Amino acid sequence: MQPDVFLEVDDLHLELGGARLLQGVSFAIRKGEIACLLGPSGCGKTSILRAIAGFIEPVQGEIRLQGEVLSRPGFSRSPEKRRISMVFQDYALFPHMTVRDNIVFGLQGLSGRARADKCDFLLGLTQLDHLARRYPHELSGGQQQRVALARSLAVEPDVLLLDEPFSGLDTELRRSLSFKIRELLKNQRTTAIVVTHDQEEAFALGDSVGVMADGVLHQWASPYDLYHKPCNRFVADFVGRGVFLPGTTSEGGVETELGLLRGQINRQLPSGREVQVLLRPDDVMLDGACGREAIVSNKHFMGTSTLYMLRLPSGHQIESNLPSHEDFAVGSSIRVRVDADHLIVFE
Repeated sequence: MQPDVFLEVDDLHLELGGARLLQGVSFAIRKGEIACLLGPSGCGKTSILRAIAGFIEPVQGEIRLQGEVLSRPGFSRSPEKRRISMVFQDYALFPHMTVRDNIVFGLQGLSGRARADKCDFLLGLTQLDHLARRYPHELSGGQQQRVALARSLAVEPDVLLLDEPFSGLDTELRRSLSFKIRELLKNQRTTAIVVTHDQEEAFALGDSVGVMADGVLHQWASPYDLYHKPCNRFVADFVGRGVFLPGTTSEGGVETELGLLRGQINRQLPSGREVQVLLRPDDVMLDGACGREAIVSNKHFMGTSTLYMLRLPSGHQIESNLPSHEDFAVGSSIRVRVDADHLIVFE
């Protein structure tokens, strides 16, 4: 184990009723790091959390915390001895208890004064002070989510597991809570893993993000590297917006319908190789003087910017994200160029 690794999942395989849930999943997290597992429903994200929490025993591989084995085939430390808290999608609050009572439930080992002080601190931290005497049914979804988080933090877990913590909340509340919870976890130096199918949420929360599909972890990297350096076509397609344009490799870059594209290429290929190059909307710029012609086939106004769908003379489609003051009608002709530091190409 590397000296700075806190939680390590090594070659994890899981099965349920003979059906494969996970195959060969490996990753490592440092103390105080927030990691996100990103992928479509049913890809195995929640199964990883349940295995780390101790609810599923692996058929192969190990889970280690600070170098100590939590799970391996034939051995599994019981969940209550792992110092790991898991916040479920439905929050699992006690309906007959107030907010305050829900939070102090796991603090029975402390004196009455210590329990009250800790609860007051967590109420303030999660901005629930004014709701302490309310019951769960009197709270909004976002407020219930913060109660569940405060209750999990009360026991000072070594690792906090959050399973789709913002599911069912509206977009604005999801965005607001994700920033607040990241700040809260960082202030507490809490190591956390968050499961989500929302890319924006994963990028906003995670120091590291793992992209999954069909029980396989395709890539584990920073949000920046996932976006600019995807390891395979699935990750490139899944993360962010973008379209693939045919091209041919050359010594200077990739020759395409939009001209010679230069930039850091994600793989070494000999000249003359037919490839597909990924163009993100932010790679395609207006250039009235030297750009190539494209026809606006559709547009999507997003407030500060407008996403344009553009048709090239060959019929290939590309996208461009332009400032909203650049207003072009559907059917109009504009001239664009590609300005990309990273060229993502696949054969």
